[in-house]
Amino acid sequence: MTNEQQPNQIVQVTILIAGRPYLLKVNAADEALIHRLAKEINDKATAFKAAQPSKDTQDCLALTLLTYAVELHRSSRPSVPELHPA
Repeated sequence: MTNEQQPNQIVQVTILIAGRPYLLKVNAADEALIHRLAKEINDKATAFKAAQPSKDTQDCLALTLLTYAVELHRSSRPSVPELHPA
């Protein structure tokens, strides 16, 4: 029997977001992506905290989530040129 993971195999992964552990069940093929995204989320939240030290962790995570929502919205909209009144 081989130790290779099949793409549809479900694995348990623990990630840390803002110091809290989250146990997830994901496709084995997505495990590396999940770890990269968790790092990116933590990095963005840390950047918000550095830029605005008065904000608490919850505020920084909310701002991170909003950043992702804006990026998703922009990427899913069809490209329509902006019209500016003359």
